[in-house]
Parts: sequence; C-alpha cells; structure tokens
Amino acid sequence: MTTALLGALHRLDGFGDVRLEAMPVAGVAHEHLRIGGRGLVVRMARWSQVALDPVTHLAAEAAGFERAAASGHTPALHAVLAVSAALPRGALVVREVVGRCPVLPDDLARLARALAAIHRLPVPACDRRPPLASPTDSVGTLAELVERQCAALAGAGLAPAALGIIGESLDVVQRLRGAAAASAVPGDRWRGDCLIVADCHPGNFLVDAEGRAWFLDLERAAYGSPAIDLAHATLPTSTTWPECGGAILTSDEVAFFYRTWADSVSPALLAAAAPWLVPVRRAVWLRTLGWMARWRYTHERDQARWLPVAMREHISARIADSFTPATLGRVSKRLDSDGAAIAAALAPRLPWLGSD
Repeated sequence: MTTALLGALHRLDGFGDVRLEAMPVAGVAHEHLRIGGRGLVVRMARWSQVALDPVTHLAAEAAGFERAAASGHTPALHAVLAVSAALPRGALVVREVVGRCPVLPDDLARLARALAAIHRLPVPACDRRPPLASPTDSVGTLAELVERQCAALAGAGLAPAALGIIGESLDVVQRLRGAAAASAVPGDRWRGDCLIVADCHPGNFLVDAEGRAWFLDLERAAYGSPAIDLAHATLPTSTTWPECGGAILTSDEVAFFYRTWADSVSPALLAAAAPWLVPVRRAVWLRTLGWMARWRYTHERDQARWLPVAMREHISARIADSFTPATLGRVSKRLDSDGAAIAAALAPRLPWLGSD
C-alpha cells in the first residue's frame, strides 16, 4: 500500500520527492501518514462507517473538508488521490494540525466556538448540497435511524433491564419523530439546516498552541440540525470515549457549552435549532448506542485487529460499560437534568424554550 500511495503522490505537481512518516493511531476508521516536511497528512479510510462505496465515500469526505475549511477550524484539503486498483479506497491529503487532545471541562468553550464557526457557514441551495447528505427532515431522519438500530438491539444479548431503559427512551424518540414531521415544510427543506459534522465527540478535536480547537474528521459531514452536533459533543458516551482528556460533564457544564455556542451563532440559527436542542439529545444517545452495538458484534471482530491493543481494550471497556443497566439508567436520568439546565441557560435568549 505504501508503494502505491507514494506512486499516487509522485503524480501530484511538486510531490516527486516526498517521504512518508508513520503517525500514532488516532481513530478507528482511518489510517494517517505524515508527508515529511510538508505540513500535510495523508488520510486513508479503512472502511466507510456510513456504508458508502469507495468512490462515493471519498467524494463525500472530500466535500466535507472543502466546505468546512472556511470555518477556520478544520484542516484544509490539499489533494484527492482517486480510487484505483492500487488504492482501493483512495485517500485525501489534508493540512496537518499540531496540537493536544482537549481536556474537559476546561476546553468546552473552545469546542463550542469551533462547532459554531462550522454551523455559521453559508448553506448552498438544495441542488448544490450533494455529495453531502441533506435530508428534508434531519431530526426525523435521525429518529428513524434510531428506531432501526434499537430494533436490532433486541437480539444483542443485553440484560432485560437494559432493554427496558432503552425501550423507554425509544418511546420518547418516536414522539420526537412525530413532532419533527409536524414541523416540516411541505415541498421544502428542513428549516435551520447548516453544515454539521455529526461525529463530534471530543476525541475528534485537537487544540493548537494558540488555543484554537480544530475538528479533524469530516467523514460524516452533512446538512442538518446543529442540535445533533451539540448533543454528540456533550453526552457521556462521547465525553468518556477519548483515551485522554475525557470526563463526565455536570449539567451546568453542559449548559455552559450550549450557552457558549448560542452566543456564537446568529439569532436566526439559534431560533431554528432551539426546539430540538433538548429533545435531540436522547436520540443522539441512542444513535451512539446503536453504533456501539454494531462495533461490538461486527466491527470489533472484522475491523479492530489493526488497532493498538490499548485502544481496543479502551473501546471494549467503554462499550461494555455503556450497556450496563446502571450506566443506562444514570445517563437517562442525566438527560432530564441536562435538558433543564440547557433550557435555563438559554431562557434569556429564548424564553419559550422550556415552556413545554
């Protein structure tokens, strides 16, 4: 693979003498190699986490990097190495970000401002959004995905108490789906769309020497409700996922994150996102549990062999803990207290947010 990669790089203008350097493993789905002395990184997918064929996956990921770069908080895309027999999934060449992993809760404001910068980007017309996904109702689409995933969990060997807690949350998400459908505009796209990154657990950020947070993984970039990103960045299943810097946030810390984001976006975007900021959190939690179940029963066997032992053990431990009845019950209750804290924090801007 290295020979094929070098061959593809050598065909780029000015890359005839490049050398590749190994980099530490930083995620479960991509391999990264530094291009020595260039400040660039080659990013190669090992599989598509969104089940796309290689050509479609590469085009979508490249578009994510291209469109998010204007935020100033994601690496610039330098080149695309096409899918070929020698490079079966192709590769991207992106600017290298040098920094440290975020430390929670100290870096919460940095992460919130980075997401806000991405969410503030201009949104193209519907016919110019592909190859990025742009569902007509991103909240309803999320709820549909959760329903499918939870149906599969029934055969995953979970304790009856765990399935009961998940089932209660699924009932809430099903009501969310109905509310989203009722709010949709017939014949039009979902109100409040913006560019979202979807997989924004803190482990996908780095903080540079100037204190700027950078989001590094645009594989799942799409157009949808920013509430999805805010939830994923602050749920316990996300904040304890990284091997370094993770923590379980208090409700006040979660509310601070939302308030910082709200202070950094337009009133129009805040108003459009507001009805979903609290309800979407439960749906995103269940979505994460669905991903964890797929990993545990499929990817862990088929894809994790190349990961360092310590990372495999950390992932396995986090997933196992996430499905215990005690953890499920604790997170479910925390969603309620977090929601109350978020509503209180945003009430000066949106007095009606907590009125239901």
